[in-house]
Formats: sequence, C-alpha cells, structure tokens
Amino acid sequence: MPFFVFFFKALLVLTLFCQKLELQPLLFSVSRLLDRFYFRYFLVGSNNAETKYRVLKIDRTEPKDLVIIDDRHVYTQQEVRELLGRLDLGNRTKMGQKGSSGLFRAVSAFGVVGFVRFLEGYYIVLITKRRKMADIGGHAIYKVEDTNMIYIPNDSVRVTHPDEARYLRIFQNVDLSSNFYFSYSYDLSHSLQYNLTVLRMPLEMLKSETTQNRQESFDIFEDEGLITQGGSGVFGICSEPYMKYVWNGELLDIIKSTVHRDWLLYIIHGFCGQSKLLIYGRPVYVTLIARRSSKFAGTRFLKRGANCEGDVANEVETEQILCDASVMSFTAGSYSSYVQVRGSVPLYWSQDISTMMPKPPITLDQADPFAHVAALHFDQMFQRFGSPIIILNLVKEREKRKHERILSEELVAAVTYLNQFLPPEHTIVYIPWDMAKYTKSKLCNVLDRLNVIAESVVKKTGFFVNRPDSYCSILRPDEKWNELGGCVIPTGRLQTGILRTNCVDCLDRTNTAQFMVGKCALAYQLYSLGLIDKPNLQFDTDAVRLFEELYEDHGDTLSLQYGGSQLVHRVKTYRKIAPWTQHSKDIMQTLSRYYSNAFSDADRQDSINLFLGVFHPTEGKPHLWELPTDFYLHHKNTMRLLPTRRSYTYWWTPEVIKHLPLPYDEVICAANLKKLIVKKFHKYEEEIDIHNEFFRPYELSSFDDTFCLAMTSSARDFMPKTVGIDPSPFTVRKPDETGKSVLGNKSNREEAVLQRKTAASAPPPPSEEAVSSSSEDDSGTDREEEGSVSQRSTPVKMTDAGDSAKVTENVVQPMKELYGINLSDGLSEEDFSIYSRFVQLGQSQHKQDKNSQQPCSRCSDGVIKLTPISAFSQDNIYEVQPPRVDRKSTEIFQAHIQASQGIMQPLGKEDSSMYREYIRNRYL
Repeated sequence: MPFFVFFFKALLVLTLFCQKLELQPLLFSVSRLLDRFYFRYFLVGSNNAETKYRVLKIDRTEPKDLVIIDDRHVYTQQEVRELLGRLDLGNRTKMGQKGSSGLFRAVSAFGVVGFVRFLEGYYIVLITKRRKMADIGGHAIYKVEDTNMIYIPNDSVRVTHPDEARYLRIFQNVDLSSNFYFSYSYDLSHSLQYNLTVLRMPLEMLKSETTQNRQESFDIFEDEGLITQGGSGVFGICSEPYMKYVWNGELLDIIKSTVHRDWLLYIIHGFCGQSKLLIYGRPVYVTLIARRSSKFAGTRFLKRGANCEGDVANEVETEQILCDASVMSFTAGSYSSYVQVRGSVPLYWSQDISTMMPKPPITLDQADPFAHVAALHFDQMFQRFGSPIIILNLVKEREKRKHERILSEELVAAVTYLNQFLPPEHTIVYIPWDMAKYTKSKLCNVLDRLNVIAESVVKKTGFFVNRPDSYCSILRPDEKWNELGGCVIPTGRLQTGILRTNCVDCLDRTNTAQFMVGKCALAYQLYSLGLIDKPNLQFDTDAVRLFEELYEDHGDTLSLQYGGSQLVHRVKTYRKIAPWTQHSKDIMQTLSRYYSNAFSDADRQDSINLFLGVFHPTEGKPHLWELPTDFYLHHKNTMRLLPTRRSYTYWWTPEVIKHLPLPYDEVICAANLKKLIVKKFHKYEEEIDIHNEFFRPYELSSFDDTFCLAMTSSARDFMPKTVGIDPSPFTVRKPDETGKSVLGNKSNREEAVLQRKTAASAPPPPSEEAVSSSSEDDSGTDREEEGSVSQRSTPVKMTDAGDSAKVTENVVQPMKELYGINLSDGLSEEDFSIYSRFVQLGQSQHKQDKNSQQPCSRCSDGVIKLTPISAFSQDNIYEVQPPRVDRKSTEIFQAHIQASQGIMQPLGKEDSSMYREYIRNRYL
C-alpha cells in the first residue's frame, strides 16, 4: 500500500505543481512625477489559488531597451499585499499626494505571450481572456480568446517613428484569438507518447545528468514514478518544448535567460477539440490536437514546397488522444494516442499567382538531383517519429496537361534516390494514389480504398497505449491484433513511424484521408482499452459520427488558416451522401478561397513573417512592405557565401539511424537528458493536494459551467432519443435515428437552430464570452436539408403567438414513440394496486419531510414510516462504517477459507440428506 500511496502523491505533485505555474499577471504602474507619467511596471503573477506569487519589475525609462528584474522569490499573499502597499504609500509620500494613488492596477491577464519591438520601444503582449477547450489527465488546455498589447516606455522618453503604427497594425493582423492554444501544465508541443515516456526515465540517470540544470520549479509533468529511497520526497521532471511547433518562441526569447521559467508560457497554433464518448455510462474522452509548424509558415500560394532547411509549408502534426475519463491519473489511467502528419511536397516548387488564374502553373524553382531538401526533411521525421516513414501521395498522376503530375514524378525520384542508401528495414514507404480520379469514377468507392490503405498503415506504425494488452485480448486475440506493428514494451505499446499525407494544397483530400486513417486507429485504440471486442468501426455509428465531426472542424480550421476558406470537399462528399445544396456551397467556398488567395494572402504573409520573427524591422534598411519577395527571409542559405552541404549518400544523422525504429527524441541518451530538469518535492507540500487544484473548492462554480458537462457528448448529441433503441455508440443507425435528426426534424417544424459556434469541441460556458471562429461554412439550410444538426448548434424555439397552438400540436408525440408501449384504456386490478402503493409511498415521503421541519407534529394514522434498508449506520462521502456480519455468515466464510487450505468440514445431517437426494435424482 505505501507503493500505491507514493504513486498517488506523485500524481498530485504532477497536477498541482504544474498548476502552480499558472501565472495570472496583474500589471501595476508606479507614479513618480505626474499622474500621467509612470516609470515602472510591476507584473505580479500568482497561482490559481492565489497562495503563491512572483513579481517582475519592468523599467519604463529606457526608450528602446527592455530592462526586467526578477528577484526569483516566491511571495505569500500577505507578503505581496505588504509589498504593493509599501510601494503605493512610498510613492504617494514622495510626491506629497496624500489623496491620490501611487500605484494602480492597469490590467489583469492570464499569461504573458511575449515581448516585441519594431522601431520604437518594446510592447508586452498579455492574454486577457481564455476558454477551456480540453482536459488531458487533469491538465487543462485553453484557447486564447483575447489579448492586449501595452507599450512599455514612458511618454516622457518615447522616441516616435512614423512607421511604428504601420508595423503595429501588421503585427496585430495575426489574430491571437483565432486558434491559439496553451496549457500551464501540459506540453502541447510534444506528443502524449513523448510526455509519458519522459516520466518513465530512471531516476538515478536523471539526477546525475540534470544536477547542474536544476531550477526551482517547472512548467509540466511531475514524474509519477520517481520516489526517493527514504520516501520523504517526490521528484518532478519537465522537458524543453519542441520549438518547431511553438509560435511565440521569438517573443519569449529576449526574457528566456532573465526571468524564472514560471513566466514562460508557450502557445501553439492549429486546432484543439474534445468530445465525450459515453459507452454505457463509461466516459471516454476523444481529443484531437493539431500543431501547425512555425517554420516556413504562411499562406496557400505564397508558401509551397520546402525551404533550404527541410521545413515544408503547411506542415501540421495531428494527434488523436483517447483516454478513460473515469480515472484521471497518468499512471493508473488508460491513455492512447496516434499521430500523423500533413505537409507540402518536400521539393523546391512554387506557383505564380500574378496570372490571376484559379490554378496557377506549378514551377520547379531549383534543380535538386541529390534530393538535398527532401533528405533534410525526412531526417527530421526520423528523429521525431522513428521508422517507417510512409508517404501517402494523393496528387493526380494522369492529366491531359502536366500540372500535379510534375510533383509526383519529382517526389518518386527523390524517394527512390534516398532509399538506396538507407538500410532495407528502414526505407521510406511510398504509396501513390490518384484520389481525384477514383472520386470521379462511379464504379470505385473512395473510402473503401482508403480504408485498405489505412489498415496497412496502422499495422506498420502501431500506436501508443500506456497499459499492457488486456486479458481479454490475450485470451481471445483478434487476427488483426497479432499483425500490429510498433514497439511492444512491458508498460504498453509505442508508435514507431509516421504517416505523411499530402496532396497539392494538403487540405480537402488530405483531411479525408487522415480521417480514414484516424478512424482505423481509433478502432485499435478502443480495442486496446478493452472497450470493443473487435478493432473495427462502422460508419453511421454514434462514435464515428462524433469522430467525423471533430475531423471536419479540424479540417475547416486548418483550411482557413492556410487556404482562406473552409473545406470544399468533405467526408460526406466522398461518401456521395452529401445533400444537393452542398454543391452550391462548395462553389461559394471555392470563390472565397480564390478571393482570399488573390487579395488578402500577401498581407497575411507579412503579418506571419513579422509575428514569428522572420523579419526584424531595422532602422536604415528596407521595410517589410518594400520587399519584392520574402524568399531570402525563409531561405537563409542564400545569404551565405559557402553554404555547407551534407553528404549525398550518408544524408541522415548517424545517431538517429542507430536507434531506429525508435524515435531518437525519445531515446535515453546524454543529449536528450540535458533537455530535462528535475526537482524534488516534499510529500507534505501544498502542491500535492490534487483535490484543491483540480476541483477548486475555493471558486464558486455551477454544473452549467462545468467543462465535462458542456462538451459534446455522444449520448446527448448523437444517440437517438427514442426509448428502446440500443444505447451503444457502436450500433449502426439509420439517418433518421440519430439524436441530431430529431433536432433537424424539429427545425422543420418551426424550431430553428442558430449558426455553428467556433470550431471547438465544447461550447463556451455562459460566464465566458463566445468567440466566433473562422470556420463557419455550414449554413442552417444545408443542415436542415441533410437532416443533421451540428452539436455546436443551440436549438432555439422561434414561434409566434398565433401559431402557438399549431406548434404545440406538432410537438406532441405518440405514446409508443415516447415510452415504448401503448397504454390500454383500462388498468388491471394488479396494476392499479401497484400504482396506489406507489402514490401512497410518495405521499408518505412528503409528510415525513413536513414532519422533519415540524418536530412537534405527529404522523397521522395510516401513514407508512419509511426506514432505510441499508445496513450502513454511517454512509456518506466522509466516512463509511462497514456492516456487521452475523455469526452464520462468519462460519460459512471461515469454512470456505479452510476448504481452500485442504481442511474439510464434516458433513452435517442436512448436507448428507441433500447429497443423497441429489444422487438419487441424478443416477437412480
């Protein structure tokens, strides 16, 4: 039992210590001369419980330099009040302003995005509004809802520049309230497999390698298995983020070595959605996280192919996480994940949009006979994902005029060249499939073919699960389960390798292919957790509908970020079940995408270059809007006289190839251990109380605002409302049986639905402001014709007074549909007596309640006094007293124990007669 307690305590450290980093800055200003001149900012950050504080002092007297002082001291609430009180009183005394305030609150925020400077002084970017989007193992993931930029230098020292305002507008064109996510405790830049693998590293090795790098606190995981020999403390561990998927790394770089790491809050860009799959009351969370690369980032026609460092355009890592929500612990809980990637074809190619054509011609910009840029790209993938790397190329192969086929031919040549130098067991797998050609054919089913490809891919890569195979899988193994790839370890399975899907834009076709692969992986994940008996999921089930809607939101969001419009072709389009109104809607999306690419993408590209630090404004050099192209900003080798090149044959990193098929980033080696930091906690510290941190009893909350109740649920939003239907989310249903179709029919009967909310898995609570997402392509007309309503929609009755009778008449449903039975005209005597007893019990209960409020009153005659049938004398959430066991039951149990030890009790008279009767009836 002490072993279990230690694990539980480590989990508590994991949650609360990370939440301790949840800094909620309060920005203060100190007055020195006049009320409008303030010479210092004090940034006060606290944990969520407001019991521990840190303070930053920001100097405002420097016009172009950033001066920040961090005393690295942890204050209590009383100490912070005294400190701010002394500052306030001292400044008022110096100025002789007894009635005015020397210190006032400027803004409240939830985190620091970073610091940025253009041509004048520095700005601080703060997160002023957030919304919870997902929960993974007790770690909350938030979406940035609103931000605030504050100019730091004082007006008395400010040196104005005429172009400062223009740079500020360009920077603010990157809408931080649109699909930027962060977490105080969970590393969103890494996969779940990496984060949980880090927790399993040996303690002694971590202590020896990270002694010099220890700091006082960390921003992520507390290791749930690292325990000291004496048992007096628990060790926590954290790692550096993967900067490729961090979008504010450049903004935090200037303070990274100055302030405590608690202030550093890394954000990602992409998508995050979570839905709840109820399996006979057992909650299973399905989470979809998309991480967009910050390298070579941009818009559709302005960023194609790859740069000189192997970073490709529109590179997005999509991870689907499945967890049993009934257990929150990373150690005791069941977690599974599967990762796949999309990205542009890794070649030097582009499209000229100056011709104003819907499909500009594809041009190969540079000859690369030795596949140098492709080699750099695949070497990065080997290091992060291991082997095998599987390329699913969906571009067209047969065209009357060469267009997409140019990319296919070059990619085949590059992969063929690189494979001849790799070991045979780690070669890159190339799967070409002309998806557009099969879509036009009436004889071929696109999704059936994709399902075959998905099965082969998942079998080769495997998936991650943090628990060994269940006993039922070992006892009755499925034939497909034994063929599953990946790496099997004592604690579960690891995904080794990755599927890389691409078309030309990596939007419509890619999203459908990724959905089919994700659907296949989801079946294996559910099977590994013991939730289904076979690793197979059918369309038109609640589970697949829920997963499909997540992927559609995921595709819409990514398409808006890169292409300027939502998806044109969806899963229903390829299933050929889309309504007739979808065609006109697709045309509108195509026009929207063309308009965005032609007129607004250039400004968006400038904003991204400025936000990510690709371009730094400098006095005396050309401005961002004066550059004819940003090619030289993203291809840094063009600025070197002698660019270094790798070997044409040994194009990989030797350490990476040595550890394949495992990804090098997850291997225990000296280089990876230097990225980790370890801290020791005392087991009685405040951070170990997981109850107070996760459930937050110090906050006033209501069930309506609870995230787990507000998120999309398969039972509420997809399961039929008619009694008698199988409640399993894996049952195939007809289109008119879904829970959404009920809402859709009501909308046809004067009950309309509002437009879809933001592309996320949970609607915002009433206390928080809902922010409309850019992925709002589903109109109400389309959904009504389809007979299906998104779970993001809110049904609202819209009736007139004159039509109230008509609406009420339509709402009434037959008794058979509501209750599953038809009530007869008359009741039998037995049924009537049962009902009478039921009514009498209810009346008795009401009278007992009244008597409990009036102790002096007596119960009237004939009233049944109800007594609890439970044998527990005390049974509540604080204490449970076990029931007493009578003597006969004790004797039976003792006899059972003795029988297991070979000590048999003599047969009694009743036992002998019973045995004789059994023999007589059985054999005579």
